[in-house]
Amino acid sequence: MIDEAIVDAYGEDEQLTGLFTMMEENLAVPFSTTFLGVEVTVSGIDLAQDGTIVALCHCGRVRQRIGILDLPMPTPAPVGAEWVEAYRHWAG
Repeated sequence: MIDEAIVDAYGEDEQLTGLFTMMEENLAVPFSTTFLGVEVTVSGIDLAQDGTIVALCHCGRVRQRIGILDLPMPTPAPVGAEWVEAYRHWAG
C-alpha cells in the first residue's frame, strides 16, 4: 500500500502528501471513536504544520485536531482504516 501511495514521490514531504491523499480518498468519514474517555466524531483529516496527518474531531461545539496516529480506531474500523495503518508503518 505504501508503494502505491508514494510511487512518484521524491523526498519525505511528497511521500507524506501521497499517503495523505490516499487516506483522504479512502477513509470513510464521519466516524465516531473514543479519545481520552470522550466520544468524538471524526469529520475529516488534514495536514498539520508540523508535517503530520491530523483528524478533525468534534464533540458538540468543541473542535480539536488530533494526530491520526494518536486516535484509536473504533471497532469495527471505518472503511479505509488500513491507510491509517500504512501511514503508521511509514512514520515508524
